Amino acid sequence: MGEFVRLEADGGIGTIRLERPPVNAINNQLQAELAEVAREAAERADVRAVILYGGEKTFCGGADVKEMAARSYSEMRSFGAALQNTVAAVAAIPKPVVAALTGYALGGGLELALAADRRIAGDNVKVGQPEILLGIIPGAGGTQRLARLVGPSKAKDLVFTGRFAAAEEALSLGIVDELVPADDVYKTAQKWAAQFAGGPAVALANAKAAIDGGLDGDLASGLKLETYLFTSLWATEDQRNGMNSFIENGPGKATFEGK
Repeated sequence: MGEFVRLEADGGIGTIRLERPPVNAINNQLQAELAEVAREAAERADVRAVILYGGEKTFCGGADVKEMAARSYSEMRSFGAALQNTVAAVAAIPKPVVAALTGYALGGGLELALAADRRIAGDNVKVGQPEILLGIIPGAGGTQRLARLVGPSKAKDLVFTGRFAAAEEALSLGIVDELVPADDVYKTAQKWAAQFAGGPAVALANAKAAIDGGLDGDLASGLKLETYLFTSLWATEDQRNGMNSFIENGPGKATFEGK
């Protein structure tokens, strides 16, 4: 259990909590702890879906600027690579992942949220990539995941200006998927994650791998990946249970073991 990041598991849902007041700024220690927790969430059989959560006040205000400003070029190259790898580890969790956003999701905080499969935000949230105002650019996926999500033109507007987008604009741009009252963010994320707690874990992992992996190449390569991941599920107990249940009892009544 880290000082700034911890994983709580309950009912098949794992909550990755950022706890570095006041804004969960990402320093070297938080980055390292997050990487470890992401790996733990990926490996634990009792975690079938994941919530990223920064608490009731704010999700994450981004990287610790004071710490970054004191680094040399060589030190920053090392930290930048580690931070990129940490966010990639979150994105690679082979389970449904939802970011529950409150307050601010800025810079590295937004980049972390973009690594999730879904983003549920409070109606008071503000998102942005303000790195340009510091004379730098996003370095943990903001130029890549944001552009893939909203398109290059909209991503360039946010990255070039460094401006914040309030909740309604974030929803219209597609940066967040759902807006709810600020007090209901975590509860809504729990409800979304709960539907996968008893789901076919291997099929969900393969579905995520097919979609994410297919985006990295051309259509033909993506279709080959899909075929491989589709047919490989015939090696799972869940496939047999799911199909037998459908034949015997109709759709939607199968019990899955995640194997």
